[in-house]
Amino acid sequence: MFTGIVTAIGEITEAEQRGDLRLTIAAPLDPDAIAIGASIACSGVCLTVVERGGTKGDAWFAVDVSGETVSCTTKDMWAAGAKLNIEPSLRVGDEIGGHIVTGHVDAVGEVVSAEPEGDSTRLDISAPKAIAPFIAAKGSITVQGVSLTVNALEDQEDGSVIFSLNIIPHTGEVTTLGALAEGSEVNLEIDVLARYLKRMQSLAG
Repeated sequence: MFTGIVTAIGEITEAEQRGDLRLTIAAPLDPDAIAIGASIACSGVCLTVVERGGTKGDAWFAVDVSGETVSCTTKDMWAAGAKLNIEPSLRVGDEIGGHIVTGHVDAVGEVVSAEPEGDSTRLDISAPKAIAPFIAAKGSITVQGVSLTVNALEDQEDGSVIFSLNIIPHTGEVTTLGALAEGSEVNLEIDVLARYLKRMQSLAG
């Protein structure tokens, strides 16, 4: 489990297609705090550490990414040089600063606009019909592994939805969200509570 509070920005230094895709990711972490078999969220995708090394503040870790995961996430995120939002898994006693996040991508969305709004940036993101019912104004959503609050939304005729977010300067600087522009794809994970409420509603009906 995760909280959507990004610890660091990592960079893919190697991408090797084996049976699965083996990635080596550099990040300013402590390798002694990364256990083999541990879960790390990479831009919203829960992956398992299979190797690790480096020094404190200049670590690297390796993960294997299945073809299924590649097909269900943004198309440009698994190449060498790509930047990733990094969050180690939640430990008992840790502060939950965002919301409960599973690290399972529900859909890929697209940024339809990124405009300055005061000192912040307003992002408008289009989400597909399949997850539109799970997105609510003032509710939580995970975008590229970052826990965010939906400011407003507008349902579309085709069943999709466009929702708005406010990205403050700090969030833009310490995550990859500051680099998003019109046309950028993003990994989306709906609020786990919304998922269960929708299921309960369907059974009650």
